[in-house]
Amino acid sequence: MSSVPPSLAASATAPATTSPRSVWVMLFALTTAFALSQAYRTVAAIMAPPLQADFHLNAQALGLFAGAFHFAFGAMQLFMGIGIDLHGVRRTVLTAFPLAIAGSALSALSTSYSTLVLGQVLIGVGCAPAFLVCTVFIARHLPSDRFAAISGMTLGLGGIGMLLTGTPLAWLIEATSWRMGFWVLGGLAALAWLLIFGLVHEPAPTRPTPQRKESMREAIGKFGTLLAMPHTLGIVLLASVGYASFISLRGLWLGPLLIERHGFSLVQSGNVALAMSLASLFGPPLFGRFDPGQRHRRRWIIGYTLLLAALFAAFAMTHSTIIDVAGPIVIGVLSGYMVLQYADVRSAYPAALTGRAMAVFTMAMFLGVAAMQWFTGIVASVATAHGAEPYTAVLASIAALLAAGAVAFTLLPGPAKAD
Repeated sequence: MSSVPPSLAASATAPATTSPRSVWVMLFALTTAFALSQAYRTVAAIMAPPLQADFHLNAQALGLFAGAFHFAFGAMQLFMGIGIDLHGVRRTVLTAFPLAIAGSALSALSTSYSTLVLGQVLIGVGCAPAFLVCTVFIARHLPSDRFAAISGMTLGLGGIGMLLTGTPLAWLIEATSWRMGFWVLGGLAALAWLLIFGLVHEPAPTRPTPQRKESMREAIGKFGTLLAMPHTLGIVLLASVGYASFISLRGLWLGPLLIERHGFSLVQSGNVALAMSLASLFGPPLFGRFDPGQRHRRRWIIGYTLLLAALFAAFAMTHSTIIDVAGPIVIGVLSGYMVLQYADVRSAYPAALTGRAMAVFTMAMFLGVAAMQWFTGIVASVATAHGAEPYTAVLASIAALLAAGAVAFTLLPGPAKAD
């Protein structure tokens, strides 16, 4: 983080008082970067057909392309968590996000599959702090009893980025090319960076923090403390399959499924992706609003994970156009329950570990997305090689992974119960 210009360091110092309105303005500015990261992580669903045609990609290669963003994104979470704790929200996101812009340009100019994947890696690293800075900012500067509700609202607003990769991106690709899609997203990312640069500073925290800044070694040591806690494993295992199921469908398989199974055009599949994205905007605020609290929250999380697994299983076994269009929309709404997992993580660890706990949770989520997209790419290739319908195998495997995550979350130790 030492590469941040002195001007950034100076402007990162907060004034003595920060109005509630300015805190909300800063959260909105941070959310614009998160919205772009949502757009980047879902481009594969619409770009898959032209990329397959241009680079002669099979399902496994397509899964690796989609997973590269999420692998880089997830792998950087621990470092971004340390960066936020040591250097602040503003410096961290302003330093990292230009890599997403560079990755967009590299992807747009790529002439080989390896360059395309490298571009995705750069975008993933650049977007790595995008949602983490939002959750840490909310935890530090907004009322703790409204964490789930505000996080849900932020997830909903950030989900607007997925709207870009529905019908608008499909129309743009058909009118120009997939390369123009990356140029447009890169331009929007540059605007988001400028907005954060101009509007965000570090407010004085609402809760006391240590005056002495810890060393890098101490910061890494605290991650070890967190990972050694017995309830961390269950949280990580469920985190690795929940969001991954939604993004693997919306961000990779939805477009190819509708095009190959039902003969949809790129724009028609983009319309369904847009509808699924719109539905997903309402889920997080809804579940955040009705958060049952620490005593019952984990039961809700388990129940909705199993319901989502059942929906994917039903989705896998039918070949009805109506179900294949309506199913993703229902899944989009129900995926909002995952905001309860953020609230669960926040209540499961001491305040001093909030930033790092969120980083570990987010890392598990996005490494899970990368692993699921890579794994389902292999499943699709194997199914095709054996003459089976690939999307049935993909959706059934996602259902099985969700059920396994719910079982692990249930049987492994949980945090101490609230009195």
